[in-house]
Amino acid sequence: MTADSLRSVTVERTGPNMFTATNSRGETITFGTGSGGGFTPVELFLAAIGGCSAADVDVATTRHAEPTEFSVAVQGHKAEDAGGNLMTDLQVAFTVRFPGGEGGDRAAAILPRAVKTSHDKLCTVSRTVEAGTPVTVRAVDTD
Repeated sequence: MTADSLRSVTVERTGPNMFTATNSRGETITFGTGSGGGFTPVELFLAAIGGCSAADVDVATTRHAEPTEFSVAVQGHKAEDAGGNLMTDLQVAFTVRFPGGEGGDRAAAILPRAVKTSHDKLCTVSRTVEAGTPVTVRAVDTD
């Protein structure tokens, strides 16, 4: 592991049921528990899966043509098993259209391969989920 491979965010409580995540570049996103406005952590998780694959597919296809439509729907079921809460049946569906013509036709032709390559090799988020990467959690003693 190197300093170049490290990714991190800090999450701070900003009020009742509200939190702000800050990345190393100082960008923030506010979220909550669903009792008010904004995204929940589970919705951010789904957005991370879709956003990761969307970025991969965008890079592969837009070198040929700009899409006329590009959306990614991500869904799953929040469930509970003997170990606790988890998401099941995660699905990612791309709806992408390109203009007619040589570039658009090329982009449309590589779309299925780009989606598959993102899933199989490139999308760090969904590949991490599928690998079942352990998460270590600890409380830091502040005394």
